[in-house]
Amino acid sequence: MGTLLYGNPGIVITFDDRALMHLQIVISTKLRRRESFIFTWSDSADEGSGRSAIWLDPTSTLYYRYFGSRTPSINRDWIEALMLSANSAGGLAFIAEPTPSPSISAKTRR
Repeated sequence: MGTLLYGNPGIVITFDDRALMHLQIVISTKLRRRESFIFTWSDSADEGSGRSAIWLDPTSTLYYRYFGSRTPSINRDWIEALMLSANSAGGLAFIAEPTPSPSISAKTRR
């Protein structure tokens, strides 16, 4: 399980390493473009099974902590789905990983 620490002293938000890597890509892309947005996710049963949200802007203090030593593979379909969400009026909503579509090279081999 990885964690995203937000703010100072810090709000700890837990995601598995694979999800956190995808979120890091999307959040970093938005902030690099100097775009502010809201980020929402469903809380675990341990935290009351509610929903939480934070406002992210280029001045936000973020720290990504991964517990595994290997970098997860990237699912481009998940990145695209998260980016579509992040670019919407409702902001970035964490969604489960979609099944990756076949790669272009796999399609051309058929």
